[in-house]
Amino acid sequence: MAGLLYRLGRFSARRHWVVIVAWFVIIALAGVAFSLFKGPVSSAITIPGTPTATVTDELAAKFPSASGGSGTVVFETKDGKAFTASEKAGVESTLKKYTEQSGVKAATNPFTTQDQLTAQKQKVTDGRDQITAAKAQIAAGQEQLDAAKAQAQAAGQLAAAQAQLDQQQATLDASTKKIDAQSATLEQGSKLLDLAANIRFVSKDGSSAVSTVQFTKGIYDVDPDLKTKIVQLSDDANISGVNVYVSNDIAQGVPSIVGPGEVVGIIVAAIVLLIMLGTVIGAGLPLLGALVGLGASVLGSMAFSGLVQFNSVTTVLGIMLGLAVGIDYSLFILNRHRNQLKQGMKLHESIGLANGTSGNAVVFAGTTVIVALLALNITGIPFLGLMGTVGAVAVAVAILVAVSFTPAMMGLVGMKILRRKERAAIGNTASTRVPNKPMNTVRAIVTVVLGIAVLGSIALPAMQMRLGLPDGSAEATDSSQYKAFKTVENRFGAGQNGPLLVVADLPSKVSGDSLTAVEVTIGEKIASLDNVSALAPIGASKDGTVVAFQVIPTGGPSSVSTENLVHDLRDLPGVKVTGGTATLGVAGNASAQIDVSEKLSAVLPLYLVVVVGLSLIILIIVFRSILVPVTATAGFVLSLLATFGGLTAIYQFGWLSAVFGTHDPGPILSFLPIIEVGVLFGLAMDYQLFLVSGMRESFAHGAPAKIAVQRGLRNGRPVVMAAAIIMMSVFAGFIFSDSSTIRPIGFGLAFGVLVDAFVVRLLLIPAAMHLLGKTAWWFPKWLDRILPDVDVEGAKLERGHVGEVAAPEGELASAGVAAGAHAGPEHPAHTVEHRDHPSHKA
Repeated sequence: MAGLLYRLGRFSARRHWVVIVAWFVIIALAGVAFSLFKGPVSSAITIPGTPTATVTDELAAKFPSASGGSGTVVFETKDGKAFTASEKAGVESTLKKYTEQSGVKAATNPFTTQDQLTAQKQKVTDGRDQITAAKAQIAAGQEQLDAAKAQAQAAGQLAAAQAQLDQQQATLDASTKKIDAQSATLEQGSKLLDLAANIRFVSKDGSSAVSTVQFTKGIYDVDPDLKTKIVQLSDDANISGVNVYVSNDIAQGVPSIVGPGEVVGIIVAAIVLLIMLGTVIGAGLPLLGALVGLGASVLGSMAFSGLVQFNSVTTVLGIMLGLAVGIDYSLFILNRHRNQLKQGMKLHESIGLANGTSGNAVVFAGTTVIVALLALNITGIPFLGLMGTVGAVAVAVAILVAVSFTPAMMGLVGMKILRRKERAAIGNTASTRVPNKPMNTVRAIVTVVLGIAVLGSIALPAMQMRLGLPDGSAEATDSSQYKAFKTVENRFGAGQNGPLLVVADLPSKVSGDSLTAVEVTIGEKIASLDNVSALAPIGASKDGTVVAFQVIPTGGPSSVSTENLVHDLRDLPGVKVTGGTATLGVAGNASAQIDVSEKLSAVLPLYLVVVVGLSLIILIIVFRSILVPVTATAGFVLSLLATFGGLTAIYQFGWLSAVFGTHDPGPILSFLPIIEVGVLFGLAMDYQLFLVSGMRESFAHGAPAKIAVQRGLRNGRPVVMAAAIIMMSVFAGFIFSDSSTIRPIGFGLAFGVLVDAFVVRLLLIPAAMHLLGKTAWWFPKWLDRILPDVDVEGAKLERGHVGEVAAPEGELASAGVAAGAHAGPEHPAHTVEHRDHPSHKA
């Protein structure tokens, strides 16, 4: 591979315009494909086969009128007073516009619905009065009949009048039976109304109203353009004296890709590059390469959005990764090239060698990221697998750009990649002293103990981490979604932000009074559970075998109490009704979110085991050691747990809320832990490779194990720090996104890089390697014989070109990725064959 990349680098440098034009043609073709085949991007996060999905499918088949997704639109008077007649008319006109849209099944008029509820309650009161009056009449009639019987008996005419008296008694009995039946029916209806007492559509003070917009499709299948149209109609309502807020179910759209935070992140990355490389041209090349890679990967991936449903987060994650690794990978090769030029190497030879050594390590390191991302497909969760695939494509394209476009640009700019002073001093680079003193052992012990203690403390909040999906309370406080959520919470109760749909499968067909009785029986059973605020029957299917209820929890959609209620409903034994036993199922937006979160929680351990196992195998092959991979993987797990702890503290506990805008803390984004595992694993392996490969090479060249640690650390640290800062800057730019889904992803990745690069890789790993000494490189002979020889650093290629430049004593030719391929008399071991590696002498 190193030789191939060497030749590719030289070719790209010599034929730079061919390569540069080729990449822009690729971008153009990807753009054309995107414009021709693109499809809608959804904000939906769904998993097929969940209990919610099963119930939803049943409703669609048996009870179409109760199926289909729904969202709410909240109307609120600006003066806090009750709606006037003209304001109500404005609301009704807006609702009519909603129903005119294709794909909208209905939009309830809150005022009409509330009036109907009030009328029903009054009807019950009036019915009771009428029944009381009728019973009084029947009682009076019975008294009269009894008196007539007594009178006839006294007159000796009872036999003659018996037939007439019996007929009158039969009439009274029939009336009594009819009144009793009416009373029973009335009381059944009264019980249903009592169960729904806490459900309101207009607030008690009359200042707020909630309309439910019902769609023909499930909420996650609704065309995003239709949701956007509802939002536009709401924004354009212009109802005098009335604010219109659209709920998160409808208003949650595709997050913007570039905002102020992202721009700041890129600016910080540019500043770091400028400081490290010293020239505007040098700083611009990695940024340009990253943008070229993004153009090709994002447009190319999105061209398939017409065939596969893309989630909005999928694209953003691809952009995050493509931008971050694109800059870093180009930087590693560029930094190696600059160092070689300063030592006097010819331009094209330097580009080829940098591509064959640092580029080779970039390919290997990037491959670990790709494998980790593609492994997301083993979770069996479609949207997560697609997310990993798109991210892997972005990383793969970034690698291709780094090993082709970057050498072409380096060939184009030539020696201008160096500052004037550097060009003037070519071949006369001052000697750099190689560390010959190991780390202090006491310092190493303190570093390991203190580092583990600090990361362990940061990880503690992760023990209480809850997973969920963001609701309206997580949105910006000035957004329509947030105002809708808070208005409903304050005026109607938190539960009305996340109603549940409970479906009962009946043992036999019911209708009429029997249906009402069944609804009361099941309704009372549901209402007996904790955390139920109210419920109302929606109706029955045409065949009378399915009954649906809307259940209002006491808590919001992401609360623990609502989650407990969903489990309690599903755990209920069958409800005994006429004809047998009814079984219950739960659906609705809140239920779907809980199912998604639980499914993701269940697959996280499996994915973590796969990634950790993969980590050990890769590092054993690369470093030909047992203890180095173990410490590297342990460090990854430690940094991962610390990242989870930081996420929990910030976004679930609400710490530093003023800084991160977590005004309403809630559960952690359900798929974020898995994304963190995949991405941070790849990046941790990158940094491990960049640092420890230098230690390995120095040790292989004869340096004592503890001194080799210092040499590898000293020469790998600058580029790893720069790369980590750049990656953190790019990720951190998304922390202040306008999307509640993107913000925690940006923080998690930025914080994870900070912890893993600066604490684990630059502090804990060197200290642990020092304490292990020579035992760090112990490797069983039998394992050494069967494993392939992976020359990640391109050391063999470098040895073949050692005569191209005479580096000063101790100068590291590999200040970048290889970070340990030493040149000059200090390390004559460039001629040492691989068989001289210490592992072969074990």
